[in-house]
Amino acid sequence: MKENRSPLYLLLFVLALVVNFSGVNLGFFTDDPGLYASISKNLLSSKEFWELFTYNQDWLDKPHLPFWAVMVSFKLFGISIWAYRLPALLFFLLSLLYTWLFTKKHYGKEIAWIAILILATAQHVVMSNTDVRAEPYLMALVIGSIYHISRLQERFTFADIILAALLTACAVMTKGIFVIVAIYGALLGQLIFQGKLRQAFQWKWLLLFLLTGVFILPEIYALYIQFDLHPEKTVFHRHNVSGIQWFLWDSQFGRFVNKGAITRQSGDIFFYVHTLLWAFAPWCLVFYYAVFENIKGILQKRPLAEYYTLSGAVLLLVLFSLSRFQLPFYTNTIFPLFAVVTAPSCYNQLSRVGTWFRQISFWVYTILLLLAILAVQYFSAPGHIAYFIADLIAFAGAAVLIVRQTGTPIKLFLLACAASLFANFYLNTVFYKLVISYRGQIKAAGYVNQPPFARYHLYSLRTENNVFQFYSKRPIDYVPLDSFKTFKPIEPSAFYVNKRSLDSLKILHADFKVIKAFQNYPQENILPAFIDKKTRNTTLDSVYLVTK
Repeated sequence: MKENRSPLYLLLFVLALVVNFSGVNLGFFTDDPGLYASISKNLLSSKEFWELFTYNQDWLDKPHLPFWAVMVSFKLFGISIWAYRLPALLFFLLSLLYTWLFTKKHYGKEIAWIAILILATAQHVVMSNTDVRAEPYLMALVIGSIYHISRLQERFTFADIILAALLTACAVMTKGIFVIVAIYGALLGQLIFQGKLRQAFQWKWLLLFLLTGVFILPEIYALYIQFDLHPEKTVFHRHNVSGIQWFLWDSQFGRFVNKGAITRQSGDIFFYVHTLLWAFAPWCLVFYYAVFENIKGILQKRPLAEYYTLSGAVLLLVLFSLSRFQLPFYTNTIFPLFAVVTAPSCYNQLSRVGTWFRQISFWVYTILLLLAILAVQYFSAPGHIAYFIADLIAFAGAAVLIVRQTGTPIKLFLLACAASLFANFYLNTVFYKLVISYRGQIKAAGYVNQPPFARYHLYSLRTENNVFQFYSKRPIDYVPLDSFKTFKPIEPSAFYVNKRSLDSLKILHADFKVIKAFQNYPQENILPAFIDKKTRNTTLDSVYLVTK
């Protein structure tokens, strides 16, 4: 008799949703979410829909869609941290839905369960649902586009072509034209490996491309009226900057070839090979095995259930690796594709070596996740002990249920899911709160939000102080550090400065008076010395509110 594991899958899925939503109201502890939230707040306060500003200056770096989504959320629910994260979490749910639909269509219901559990428990997915940038949006839009394209290949329907075009356009309006590589690359790979490349020239694909272009027009219009209509504006320290050119080339392909306004001199072709070991934990090693087996199957001319996910995932991963712009969260975009590629290898009968490798992989990650959290709790002494105990009890209960209800190998897969949920619930409810308690920008903003400072005009000496910008209840203007000495502020005034900026003011012999200092952890990466309560003070500095 076939074992019915659906109740257990459902239980872990519900727990995964709880964990992914558990950080919805956490304070910001990195700069980018503060920046995106501040820009969205400015859209609402200025009643300006098309133009993006930060520190009352034109901003050209990312397309508009996530900012529009957050602006609507702020309009409906008020300006808050959870309202900033809500649209991204809804798109995360949409990514789970499309991953389920795609996997069920090509692999069946049980592997679909496994795929969405992989996606919902992957380390950087959970982290990105707390440290929200554009990736939760992109996960849904990329897998959704590929799902409807896969349906279009089989038979034409207006619903599928409209949704495929709309989701593709929204992906482009979230991150840029580069995401088309994953979407159209998935289609191209499917046609090539099925021996149907001639179908690439069918009229429906031309219509898809044209409709996508039509749906992108709001982004083109927004960039045109803010930048192309105003060549006199200074952007990237020069005039005559085209926002449309930036969107269509510089923002993605210009970075890839390392030409344009923003360049980077470093890059490691193997960056994602080792980064995925933790970012796609606890599934990375099985993912590598699945990719190897699928490529071997293609070379041996064995038919696969589908080629969309392997083609889109590997193609974009290779291009990311060749680019010099490499950040861990970039690959989140194709994590739904990774999940679909990996899921069959977590469930199907494998070779003797494959079975051994899978079991070792699951055990290694399960044990490492548990030991890592226990070590962090021991050395950091962060408080919130009730959350830690509840988390430990929940994991132990789930582990007992899994061991009693299932057999190998699915038992080890479910234990790895439970270990990931245990680790990330701890991070969201205990450890990140410790980190946030050392964020001086939040404390400084809370200080100037008090009634005695209601008449103060506020400034920042760096454009990276975006958590302070968001938490402040009043607009923040930007004053370049080298202009502070001669700048004549509107009185009364307060300037937010970090330790490095304060030291620079001293070197410049600028006149200023410190209003108040706030203890601060200046890193975005968590250093071992910070985790250890005995050495934590060595990692801290101060940030300041000063006046002239």
